[in-house]
Amino acid sequence: MADLKLNPGSTTAIILAAGKGTRMRSDLPKVVFPIGDRPMVCAVVDACLAAGCTRIVAIVGHRQELVRDALKDYAAKGQVEFAVQDQQLGTGHAVTCAAPLFANDASQSGNKVFVLCGDGPLIRPSTLRAVADRHVSSNASATLATSVIPDPNGYGRVYRDASGKFVAIVEQKNCTPEQLKIREVNPSYYCFDAAALFGALPKVTRNALTNEYYLTDVPALLMAEGRRVEVLDAVPPEDVLSINTPEDLAMVDAVYRKRVTK
Repeated sequence: MADLKLNPGSTTAIILAAGKGTRMRSDLPKVVFPIGDRPMVCAVVDACLAAGCTRIVAIVGHRQELVRDALKDYAAKGQVEFAVQDQQLGTGHAVTCAAPLFANDASQSGNKVFVLCGDGPLIRPSTLRAVADRHVSSNASATLATSVIPDPNGYGRVYRDASGKFVAIVEQKNCTPEQLKIREVNPSYYCFDAAALFGALPKVTRNALTNEYYLTDVPALLMAEGRRVEVLDAVPPEDVLSINTPEDLAMVDAVYRKRVTK
């Protein structure tokens, strides 16, 4: 395993695990559904640990006792802590709920924090290492890993200007007809400078269509402040397979099992 170029500063992670699994036709949190005979969130934690994260905070909410139980072995080792999102007000709000746990990290320049989704079990440590290396080498405030996929339906689109420069992440519900044709999507692999992230979150406003606070607004806010945002197409399309139905779950489980038996 290649060493991360992480000095100065630490590398931590926030895993979003507070959501419901509504389309899974179940009241269970989506992240506790099994992939490879374990709750899928465990695969995300493993990837973070393998990529060198020294601290992981899981954001819990809906039926949080089940998510805490799924991660109890990690918590017992001091590898995972928890923050509570008591209302479903979007990804930006979820990360804000972890802010008190990162007060020290945010006060020191160079501390990095991944923000990842707990329902993405196909995440690879190598992808996280690539994101972290670009983040450090470019001295960025935020670094996003994107993916170009055949069917972008359901994903936020990576909007670029005519010269190919990153402009913003546009949630699907807010896309224009032209933006809906974009196949470069946001699979929610973020690396932020901790101080920049927690400094920008209070400036995120509610989305007019959904009434939620979106983490996807943060990169554009940082660029408006003159900060550097890096974007790299680093996520293989297979890794961003969505899990929204029991059928999707079976498909991702088959991919995951094939990988771990290689």
